[in-house]
Amino acid sequence: MTAASAPWTLLAVDDEPNILAALRRLFRATGWRVLTAGHAEEALALLATEAVDAVLSDMRMPGMDGVQLLERVSQGWPRTARLLLTGQGDLGSTIAAINRGRLHRYITKPWDDDELLLTLRQVAQIQQLEADKRALEQITQRQNDELKALNAGLEARVSLRTEELAAANVRLKRHYLTSIKSFTALIELRGSAQVGHARQVANLTRRIAQAMTLDADTTHDLPIAALLHDIGHIGLSDAVLARPVNRLDSDELRRYRLHPVLGEQALLASDDMQGVAPLIRAHHERWDGQGFPDGLRGAAIPLGARILAVADAFEDLRSGRIDGQALSPLDARRSVLAARGSQFDPAVVDAFASLFSAAPPKPVVATRRLRTADLRAGHTLAQDFVSPEGVLLLSAGQPLNDDLIGRICAFERKHGLALTLAVQVPQGTPESRP
Repeated sequence: MTAASAPWTLLAVDDEPNILAALRRLFRATGWRVLTAGHAEEALALLATEAVDAVLSDMRMPGMDGVQLLERVSQGWPRTARLLLTGQGDLGSTIAAINRGRLHRYITKPWDDDELLLTLRQVAQIQQLEADKRALEQITQRQNDELKALNAGLEARVSLRTEELAAANVRLKRHYLTSIKSFTALIELRGSAQVGHARQVANLTRRIAQAMTLDADTTHDLPIAALLHDIGHIGLSDAVLARPVNRLDSDELRRYRLHPVLGEQALLASDDMQGVAPLIRAHHERWDGQGFPDGLRGAAIPLGARILAVADAFEDLRSGRIDGQALSPLDARRSVLAARGSQFDPAVVDAFASLFSAAPPKPVVATRRLRTADLRAGHTLAQDFVSPEGVLLLSAGQPLNDDLIGRICAFERKHGLALTLAVQVPQGTPESRP
């Protein structure tokens, strides 16, 4: 990404002037800086002199084609996002280029304006997240270096700085997870039936993993994989997403079954997601080997993907995503249990079943639903705070202070709402009593 004061910069490359003109008009209202080039050599010359965040290139151009250009971009400017405009006839070579890590995304022609804008906004958001994360890591590293340089006799100062670093790391992890939740919510806004799906799957996945008493190393990537498991839906049309899976025709079903692969590919450029990507690719594999995309069987499927498959299927059954008929929680649970040993890992299904047979644990801290007028500094959100449109506003675990409570109240007044929030309250306070 460019400096914070500079606009996000896109370089559009196409040998047809009318296409470049159409792209300039489309992006005029975004506030981005849009550069254009009529061929690959001109684009490379611009990259040598301009700070560019993303290159959007046509596939077919005289001389160097789009894939060759973006391969040069990946070698010379690896942090620049690379997107390809391609026709149906070029999908084979496009997917091959994606598999070699040369492309981040591809967009089929003719494109849909709204989908193209959404795709580029998501690319910009991901780049900003990665830039913010790098900046925070640099701050943390600098603070660690300062700690090493402190005099051994300043024990109190070292202790204080260590506490500050620990708090910064907690905030970093919370903000990182919140950013991923917000990104997921934006994806889900394409279809109202999907709003909240990722958070529900992530919550159930966490509970199943706890029931299996898995260690932290085994489940390290599972929460992020659960939130991003449907990121490959970005590559699907609204028509495919709007229809239940069992009602898709053969061509639509083939495209739908690509979404785990597309999801894995979308994360190729992120070092931190290399443990997450295999779980996303495998979350539609089956214990009996009849799943997709690779037909993996049994223990060959990553354990995290086996857990994710059960949670995803249960929530899909409850929402009607499978065949258009939303099941009750009880009927959805029976369907999952009936697939034990065929579709699902028996051990995972047993852990899933135990969540409903055991008495719920007593909470360590009191959790109450309070009106905004009753919120106090020191309370902590117990559940995600989501807008009526499905946009994540605050993530569970967020401590409340007077300033944040004021913003919540202002949001409530502005939108004419009557909000209650689930919060954890300190024991012994009036709000902690039933």
